[in-house]
Amino acid sequence: MEVVRIGLTPVKGGRHATPASVELSATGPVGDRVFCLVDPARRRVLRTVENPSLMALTWRWEQGMLRLAGPPGSHDGTPGDPGRGGETLEVDYWGRPTTVEVVPGPWSAACSRHLGYEVLLVRAPAGGVVYGEAVTVLTTASLARLPALRALGGMDAAAERFRSTLVVRTDAERVPPEQAWVGRSLEVGSAVLEVRGTVPRCAVIDLDPATGVRDVRLLRALAAAQDLGPGEEPWFGVQARVSRAGRVALGDPVRSR
Repeated sequence: MEVVRIGLTPVKGGRHATPASVELSATGPVGDRVFCLVDPARRRVLRTVENPSLMALTWRWEQGMLRLAGPPGSHDGTPGDPGRGGETLEVDYWGRPTTVEVVPGPWSAACSRHLGYEVLLVRAPAGGVVYGEAVTVLTTASLARLPALRALGGMDAAAERFRSTLVVRTDAERVPPEQAWVGRSLEVGSAVLEVRGTVPRCAVIDLDPATGVRDVRLLRALAAAQDLGPGEEPWFGVQARVSRAGRVALGDPVRSR
């Protein structure tokens, strides 16, 4: 097994970048969900499922500089220093209070124009706006068995839709191994992950990952394929915490233990 895709975004809800490598710290992927957008009127972190056009925003966070790279016309694309020491706010993240720091600069205004109402770009504490564990993993064996794979445009397009931290190549003929990994460890590059459970899925997977426009009914198809009981949520992939920090790169071997 080997890593074939890495995904993250510096601003929660934005389109995933696909770097060649990532550092995994004790709190998760370095550079992932460092920032988020909040509704100052409601004191709440924006939810992607309620604000799907967030997915059309492309962000770059390199060497301490933040850049809003798209969509065209959203901003001039000039990198800027988001700085520190801004006003702090206590906001709600799915029922959990978290303290964030308002980021000075042009990004709040640009995102407000894009969304059509006032929002603020804020810096989040490590893990503060992560639902569940900080690392998610899925396999090509699972992607190959998706009921709507052809409609999604193939495996690469499907992988982008699930916004996982890591995609691992496995034997296409194998039963997808994710459930068997729960409670076990994965050696990935120089890092070790402790797999804690499966990843419950929501309607975000029905959205085109480049535009945020709903274009398929994948959640419904996933639920039907899994023959769920009353109250059970469809799932796809697994979530893990980092038990040993390290670097993960494309092509790195993955071992279950």
